Amino acid sequence: QVQLVESGGGLVQSGGSLRLSCAASGRTFSSIGMGWFRQAPGEEREFVATINRSGGSTYYADSVKGRFTISRDNAKNTVYLQMNSLKPEDTAVYYCAATIYSTGSRSYAEYNYWGQGTQVTVSS
Repeated sequence: QVQLVESGGGLVQSGGSLRLSCAASGRTFSSIGMGWFRQAPGEEREFVATINRSGGSTYYADSVKGRFTISRDNAKNTVYLQMNSLKPEDTAVYYCAATIYSTGSRSYAEYNYWGQGTQVTVSS
């Protein structure tokens, strides 16, 4: 079992920045891949970014590439999502997720554990 708790969401103006954190407990954090997804009202949950167990490999959705950075600190059992140059279309509930695939994954179906989500609202 892995428990995930996100924090860091909030209201920010267009062009601003936020950093989301996700604290994990339970299974050995350094053995699992991690990801961030988001879901806007009336939309399906979509992939944002993923990172492998060591932090040496990352992958991003095209919509956030160059603006968002995923990272992890295995000593602190925490994964981060640094979000810069935010746009109103980034408004969503952001979810942290963990997968037993140590490489990480872009696929929603391959994630085994989910956090409760944190709201990010970007005003124009």
